[in-house]
Order: sequence, then structure tokens, then C-alpha cells
Amino acid sequence: MTLRAELTEATAERHLGAICFKIGPPALVGVEAEWFVHDARCPGVPVAPDRVAAALAALPDSADGPVLPAGSRLTREPGGQVELSSPPAADPADCAAGLSADQAVLRAALAAEGLRLTGSGTDPMDRERRMQATHPRYRAMGRYFDRGGPWGRIMMTGTASVQVCVDAGTEAEHAARWRLAHDLGPVLVGAFANSPLLEGRPTGWKSTRQLVWSRMDPSRTLAPPPSADPRTAWTRYVLDAALLCVRRPDGLPWDAPAGLTFREWLRGAGERPAALADLDYHRTTLFPPVRPRGHLELRMIDAQPGEGWRVPLALVGALMDDPRAADEARAALERLGHAGSRAPRSGLWRRAAALGMADPDLRRAALLCFAAAERALSRQGSELRTALVGFAERYPARGRCPADDQLAALRGGTAAALLEDAPC
Repeated sequence: MTLRAELTEATAERHLGAICFKIGPPALVGVEAEWFVHDARCPGVPVAPDRVAAALAALPDSADGPVLPAGSRLTREPGGQVELSSPPAADPADCAAGLSADQAVLRAALAAEGLRLTGSGTDPMDRERRMQATHPRYRAMGRYFDRGGPWGRIMMTGTASVQVCVDAGTEAEHAARWRLAHDLGPVLVGAFANSPLLEGRPTGWKSTRQLVWSRMDPSRTLAPPPSADPRTAWTRYVLDAALLCVRRPDGLPWDAPAGLTFREWLRGAGERPAALADLDYHRTTLFPPVRPRGHLELRMIDAQPGEGWRVPLALVGALMDDPRAADEARAALERLGHAGSRAPRSGLWRRAAALGMADPDLRRAALLCFAAAERALSRQGSELRTALVGFAERYPARGRCPADDQLAALRGGTAAALLEDAPC
């Protein structure tokens, strides 16, 4: 492994300030959708990694992995989850069409091996969770999170999400967009809560996935403190976060010294001088609800059943990129009174995770946000409007969220009832 030139604290700060918020008019949107893989007939049985590998081997391949028709990137997560990441698109409807096509190809390849995709924020089945990834990053990650209890292992092997990506915005507006992305968080958590079960049993939370994240290492999962200057806040956050791993030559473990922050490494506390490549890698080990990667990555949404990821894509895209809808959303969210709170540990975020749309204040804000997004999609003539309106009528308008469907299915039988054709 070739390491780059030694890094100083000042150059690290300049680098982070320059690359984490790429300034320009909002133009692109993207989505990442994640699923569990279950045996189609016996979902409670762990799926061996080689079965998934055999299914994916049927797809055209390249040096960068499986090739899908619309260009989505396919990755496998530490617990065997699969994820599709769309290419950036100029329009949410185009983005959705591409990911839908690629999801259909992935679904067909898995079905040929007797496997199916399950969209849920936590694995609803009571089955053994295994760390399937053998990369030294994930081994180090597992040991790192084990210091704080079971939550990190649960996150790695038993959770799945939808992530919507939008541009950071112009110099004049990027701070307001950063705030809006965070302020939307509780509404997105509550409206799309879809993880009421863990190990096949109700947890008492509509989004158990958010509960898990709220109990993990705050130096990498808590939102940065509110600030008028997102660049400065994010730079401090990155440098003051504990190291999760340190890349080393082949065969050596990547475990980081306990408690060592990147800033301390820059000041000489590490085993060797830190390089720019180390800083860029360190950024990939931070998991706040909104992560700036040049664009803004909203990470607080539970995985959704079927093609349900289309609705958060439509909602976030409309509210973030339509100026009129953004203003309407800000007015609705101000009533929640959560300015200055830090996700995901604030009271409002916990209410969203615990109650979903049964919380009357969150429900009211959600309905106003959905209405603002619907008007924006109507102005754009977007085909995603129908999906958004249908979701709003089925869930927020009735004080419900997708988690309520899982709980209803469980009351009707067992967790296996969540999956079709599951007799075992």
C-alpha cells in the first residue's frame, strides 16, 4: 500500500473544507436502497454467502463488480445485505426509473437461486446474524463497536436503509440546505419507520434501526453541533472523531488504538504520520444522519418494502430542490421546535423512532411536508407524484407508518407472515 505525503492539522482542515461541500446550483439527485436477502421458502434460515455469490455470478461482470442496465453500483454489506446505489440523475423520476430497472434484474437473479429481497429497517426474522464480510475494515469495525455493547454488531448485520443524496447547493444557500436536511430528519424517521421487530419480536419502537444508531459511538453517529458554518462544524467533527481503523499492509489487522482521534494522530500520537489518504478513508467511517460527501447524504430512512424507496426519493428531492416547497417545509418544521437539537439522540428524534406517525406533532408536520412535495411534483409533472400521494394517504394521513404493517402481519401469525410464500 502506498501512503501519500504527511498531513498537518492545517492542511487537513483546508482539505475537508474544500471537498465536503461542493458548491453549485442543485442539479443532481441519487438514491441508495438496501435489502436483506432471505430464502424465499424458509426465511428464518441463514443464507449462506455462496448462494448470494452464485446468484450474482449470473450478472454481467466487470472489474468494478456486477454490471446492471441503468448503471447502479451493487455492493454487499457486512451481514449479507445487498445495496444498489444509483448513478446521479438530473431528475428524481429518471433516478427512480433506473434503480427500479436494476432492482428488477437483481431480484430476478436472486430468485433463480431461491432467494428474495426484503425491505425492512431491521431484519424481521429470528435468524442467526453473521458477519459475512472478511475485509480487515469490517473486522476492525466489529471489534471497535464491540467495546460499546451489541449495537454496532446489530447495525452491521441486522439493519438496512434508504439513503437519498442531493447537491450541497450554492455558497449562498448551502448552510440553509444543511439545516433543512437535519430538520427534515425526524419527519423522515417517523413517516418511513419500518423496523418494529428485532429477532422476530416487537421492540416497542417503530424504527428500531434509529434506536440502534442512537446507542452507538456518538463521535461518529451524532450530528455535528448546529452551526452557521457547516464547513467548520464538519471539519471539527471529522478531526475529533475516534479512529475506527488504521489501514496497514496485507495480513496485518486494521484495529485502531482505543480512543485515538484523528486530530491526535495529526499531532503525533499515532504509530506513523497520518497521510491525506488516511483522512479521506477516515471520513468513510463516520455515520451521522446527514453526511457531506461533496453532496449531502441523508442516512436516517429505514429500508422500505418493494420499491417503496421511490417515495423518500420523491419527498426529499422535492423539498430540498424546489425553492417554494423548501420554504413551505421550513415553516412546517419550525413548529416542531427542535432547532439546536442533535440527532439521533434528541427527544424529537427519539419520539419519531418510538411512535412514528402516531405522534400528533410529527404527523402534522409530515402531512404539511408531503403536501408541499406533492405541489412541487405537480408543477414538475413528475410521475413520482402518484406514489407520494398514495403513501401519504395510506400512512401519515391515518397516523400510520410502514412499521404498522409489519406489526399487523405479526399479529396475524408469525414474523414469516411478513414474507410471501414462506411456509417454513
